[in-house]
Amino acid sequence: MTQTTVGQQSEIARFNMIEQQIRTWEVLDPKILQLLNDVPRENFVPEAYQGLAFADIEIPLGFGQNMLSPKLEGRVLQALNIQKAHHVLHVGTGSGYFTALLANLAKHVVSLEINAELNATAAYKLSQNNIYNVTIELADGVSGMPTRQPFDIIVFTGSSPAEPPGVRQQLTVGGSMFITLGHAPAMQATLIQRVSEDGFKEDVLFETCIPALENATQTNTFEF
Repeated sequence: MTQTTVGQQSEIARFNMIEQQIRTWEVLDPKILQLLNDVPRENFVPEAYQGLAFADIEIPLGFGQNMLSPKLEGRVLQALNIQKAHHVLHVGTGSGYFTALLANLAKHVVSLEINAELNATAAYKLSQNNIYNVTIELADGVSGMPTRQPFDIIVFTGSSPAEPPGVRQQLTVGGSMFITLGHAPAMQATLIQRVSEDGFKEDVLFETCIPALENATQTNTFEF
């Protein structure tokens, strides 16, 4: 098989991913569809899963972490409506692919990853793909990043049984936070918007199920 043929197969698979998975999940923003076409997902997929780079699955990264499915990535990006002037906090760098998508939309992304091996691999892959408006840090991002606040966008790519306290306060007024809340098998993908200094709007976008963040905030099982 020639290299050209391999490239053609990738482009067909990418096209099918966008048309059959992402569009059909109500992701219709042309900017997001173009982004998912332009950023090479296969460059961030572990070598063992290259054949599944465009499949409708969560690809394992090891250490209990997965890449989000393509349709979920598209849906989250569409809901956040990231602008070129935005400063973004991303919790759960993982493969670095979603960080790359964020970086193509925003002015700057701070991305936090608790696992040293994933952190190093993601930083390398972002550099290899010429994405430089990102600060990758080895850190537990469950509580956000109070030292670098405020952020226009905060996005968690791991789930949490309960919303971490104090993170929504790290948003600018007009800013948005995406987090998946609850327990398997039915978690709620939630968009929290800061509408004023003390006011927040909260919307459940859809139900999903993704791995929890390490050290995720637990629900209080005791009632008094």
